[in-house]
Amino acid sequence: MKTNAAICWEVNADWSVEEIDLDPPQEGEVLVSFEATGLCHSDEHIRNGDLAGAPLPMLGGHEGAGVVEEVGPGVRDLKVGDHVVGSFLPACGRCRWCANGKSNLCDLGAMIMTGTQLDGTHRRRARGQDVGVMSLLGTFSPYGTVPEASLVKIDDDLPLSRACLVGCGVTTGWGSAVNTAQVGPGDTVVIIGCGGIGSAAIQGARIAGADKIVAVDIVESKRDRAFQFGATHFATSMPEATALVAELTRGVMAESAIIAVGLARGPMINDALNIVSKGGAVVLTALAALTDVHPTLPMTLFTLFQKRLLGSLFGQANPRADIPRLLALYREGKLLLDESVTTEYKLDDINQARDDMLAGRNIRGVIIHQH
Repeated sequence: MKTNAAICWEVNADWSVEEIDLDPPQEGEVLVSFEATGLCHSDEHIRNGDLAGAPLPMLGGHEGAGVVEEVGPGVRDLKVGDHVVGSFLPACGRCRWCANGKSNLCDLGAMIMTGTQLDGTHRRRARGQDVGVMSLLGTFSPYGTVPEASLVKIDDDLPLSRACLVGCGVTTGWGSAVNTAQVGPGDTVVIIGCGGIGSAAIQGARIAGADKIVAVDIVESKRDRAFQFGATHFATSMPEATALVAELTRGVMAESAIIAVGLARGPMINDALNIVSKGGAVVLTALAALTDVHPTLPMTLFTLFQKRLLGSLFGQANPRADIPRLLALYREGKLLLDESVTTEYKLDDINQARDDMLAGRNIRGVIIHQH
């Protein structure tokens, strides 16, 4: 079939919205009609070259939700008409990591940056050549041929324009607080960056019972939204936040700090280590450029003060369990997804949506697909 898609043809070029040819589903794949997709900074890491080596051209988008239109041979758990969320990390359910309850580390995750399907071939073509796809999903298109392993069935009555957010950013942020930082009742938590992931981390800390949640963002206009999501305090710089946390905790400092900015840089780790207490945890959720390999770490802090630096991929979530769980919290009014969507766009406006994201004008922008 023919459909439209937003493609990155070369580093730092705008997204190009154009017609593509899309093949039908093969073994273990389904055709999804995507209704909506969130704009996540990870797609920008592809476009601007932070993730050096990602094969171009690539169809972007990995935070989508839609309806199953067709199923290929061997599909076991999905049928036509099912409503689904795309998980940016697939979960096979059979590898060592899935069997251990760590499906965010599924072995199939090795394929999300290759641009191909799981069998190493392509399903999309434009300008007479194969086009890769972001995270096996390619949600910057109204239609996608997607592995069953990358989809999670959800209840039909949930709005797909909001459910799409749990395919990456919301689950990543929430899990960074709940699973990785293991925030507990009465904790003091610092969330560095209040975009789509940071705002979800604030909510995760709130739901987990944190007493003081300090949100840090250079964009002053995010203050009110941060409080809406559950922050108790707001700062626009790390020096301001560090002084504030020292005052709030009488010098003990925070139990945890979560780095959820658009692009992580080495000095941010040092700032976060200084804001956590003895035994405290710094959670690095934000991506850094692959070439940024030289953070300078004060190693004695790890030994003498037992501080911890923890990585968090997809918030250590198990998508088939946690995506429905988060949507249940949304249904109950405890997880704020409607409030996370700042602006809705058409696919043709994707470059404006990207600019708004980079300028900090959005918590989350969402593209609503036209069929």
